[in-house]
Amino acid sequence: MLTSKSLINHYSPSLFSSKTPNTKTRITAFPFSHSPKPRSLSIKNSANESNSLSPKPSQFRVDILSESLPFIQKFRGKTIVVKYGGAAMKSQDLQASVVNDLVLLACVGLRPILVHGGGPEINLWLKRLNIEAVFRDGLRVTDSQTMEIVSMVLVGKVNKHLVSLINKAGAIAVGLSGMDGQLLTARPAPNSAQLGFVGEVARVDPTVLRPHIENGHIPVVTSVAADESGQPYNINADTVAGELAAALGAEKLILLTDVAGILEDREDPSSLVKEINIREVKQMIENEKVSGGMIPKVNCCVRSLAQGVRTASIIDGRLPHSLLLEILTDEGAGTMITG
Repeated sequence: MLTSKSLINHYSPSLFSSKTPNTKTRITAFPFSHSPKPRSLSIKNSANESNSLSPKPSQFRVDILSESLPFIQKFRGKTIVVKYGGAAMKSQDLQASVVNDLVLLACVGLRPILVHGGGPEINLWLKRLNIEAVFRDGLRVTDSQTMEIVSMVLVGKVNKHLVSLINKAGAIAVGLSGMDGQLLTARPAPNSAQLGFVGEVARVDPTVLRPHIENGHIPVVTSVAADESGQPYNINADTVAGELAAALGAEKLILLTDVAGILEDREDPSSLVKEINIREVKQMIENEKVSGGMIPKVNCCVRSLAQGVRTASIIDGRLPHSLLLEILTDEGAGTMITG
């Protein structure tokens, strides 16, 4: 018997991606919770015997969309803030997957906002200009010369490239930095004496975003902002995404990462924690089960939840169509943190 799981696995690339058929997607690796029981189609042959026949691919596309309906209804009209980075930014295939997911979500009535950094691209241009990239405690040391390159790369190159890809995929994207419309006001980070022009978010004014959201546009926001005097700062993109989600009263914050999510045992990839609340995740930090680069991501999620965001998820951006997995299935694509 052909199950809904095997059928969807076989035909989903043609539904959710413009890639060639050999591009794999894991959105269908999990059956939808609201899906009907697996069915088989049969007709009588000339000998009046019942034989299973393979349904047409178009029928499976319709079935998949039908099974997605409860999730689309749940999130329709809701704001979803997505922080984009890591492997999903470095791989062209994964980049196309994220873009197609955003466009699909916008087409079915969600209101996605994309926030991005661009560390690898910054490093590339610093190397081309013979400027050494220096890091302290995992943070980029940003002197005035480096800050100029950061602004040029993030605002002028990466941002506009993403806008172009989204427009090409059929949606309308609008590129913004934190300086546009005073969307973000920055302040120096506490250790700015050692890090230079590395900043934090002092204030968010989403006024400039709202008309674009209401008109069905997809805002693409880069993590560069200025302080009250106009001095630009490089701000962590996770932080920017979390603060924007809080200011907009978003339904969901999603951080794309290069890991599966939060693991109960860091040495065991199969120990993924699918859902956890704030108290429990803080306990994991105290017990050092969450450590290193995952701590600031978790803290970003916790802060956004404390400010009214409904749920925050840390998902595996290495999975094709991880956004659709997270939003349109109960299984998800990483760890969801709740208030």
